[in-house]
Amino acid sequence: MSLLRRIEQEKRSGAQQQTSQQMSEMQVRRRAAPSRDAYMDLKTRIQNKLIAELDPTMDISRTDDVRKTIEELYDNILAEEARVLSRAERQRLFEQIVSEILGLGPLEPLIADPTITEIMVNGSKNIYVERSGKIVRTNAIFESDEHLMRIIEKIVAPLGRRIDESSPYVDARLPDGSRVNAVIPPISLIGPVLTIRKFFKIPLTVERLIEFGTVTAEVMELLKACVVAKLNILISGGTGTGKTTFLNVLSGFIPNDERIITVENAAELQLRQEHVVTLEARPPNIEGRGEITIQDLVINTLRMRPDRIVVGECRGPEAFDMLQAMNTGHEGSMTTVHANTTRDATARLENMVLMAGMDLPHRAIREQISSALNVIVQLERMRDGTRKVVSVSEVQGMEGDVITMSDIFKFEAVGYESGKIIGVLRPTGLRPKAMTKIEGAGIHLPPSIFGITGQKGRY
Repeated sequence: MSLLRRIEQEKRSGAQQQTSQQMSEMQVRRRAAPSRDAYMDLKTRIQNKLIAELDPTMDISRTDDVRKTIEELYDNILAEEARVLSRAERQRLFEQIVSEILGLGPLEPLIADPTITEIMVNGSKNIYVERSGKIVRTNAIFESDEHLMRIIEKIVAPLGRRIDESSPYVDARLPDGSRVNAVIPPISLIGPVLTIRKFFKIPLTVERLIEFGTVTAEVMELLKACVVAKLNILISGGTGTGKTTFLNVLSGFIPNDERIITVENAAELQLRQEHVVTLEARPPNIEGRGEITIQDLVINTLRMRPDRIVVGECRGPEAFDMLQAMNTGHEGSMTTVHANTTRDATARLENMVLMAGMDLPHRAIREQISSALNVIVQLERMRDGTRKVVSVSEVQGMEGDVITMSDIFKFEAVGYESGKIIGVLRPTGLRPKAMTKIEGAGIHLPPSIFGITGQKGRY
């Protein structure tokens, strides 16, 4: 197919005003610029020839060697095509083809951009990203819905997952731990939809969270003491508030000599301890068999002699087994839940226990929750896009049929300036009852952490 762009028909009024010399120059320029369709045809042809000539046994993990091999083949094939391209066009075409073969095509530059935290693909022509909490549209596009589907299949296939009309949505992950969700027709009416929640290449540290204003040094000192002293912690928050990231940071406080077992729907946690066992749920196969749920994994975890159980997210019947584990000697366990307030978090846990089919009175379920949990950390995504810890609450027990909690730290917003929320995460002046257990673990926190100026705090 010729790379010459068809000369567009000039408007009659414009043609009358153009001189013959201007018309000639315009035609030359238009002939020199290949159409997008011709460019994509050339790209597809070269890409297919490259794939056919590449050794299928080549170790693609050796990126530099593979890239060099592709470049040599690319130069040969381009010479055979007898197409004259500028150096910039030649390099751009090469980078696009390498991205298709080794990476995720148009998404590669977005994944490599450290300022982007989320990528949202709404059909082949609409790609949005999140930067600093704000969603913006990009210029990147896929060639077609079929092109987007190839990239989705490239992501899920190595994980043993599948996506087709009989199973039109899937959760997966990229090799770097980024979370992926894909939805295709007939569920999606706008074509394939792909959402990638990027993970930091280098896991966030306590210092970075404090620097970002997500939390204060005093709160992290308390939470570190809670983790080391084996208190059970629930991290609560809405979608995109950073629950998994915060769980990952708290998990870093677990002593290195303990056996940690993590349970996730799609493995995201990046624990650095030596003795970590990572378990991942599995969807059913094409015959509808072989499903391994989070609940199955939590139950099995209890037979694996864990010192700590870390569940990426409780979203269903596994909440009952998680509470049972917390109540039967598996102290220091941690998990997350979707909820907008700490009170909503306990209510959601109650509903999830009922989802497990347990015919228990509501009071009995609440007693299980109150005795299992020690601390609830509430995260919130503010209107300026920042993510903050808005409260740290201690679960104290039951009063009648109600779970009682007290706030140890509470975020107080004082204003909105230059597009940013202005506020402080303050201590309430209450000394946690769990301090007895924390001090029993040999950890002594100064009263000033809790905003207590004297030696004794209020209970």
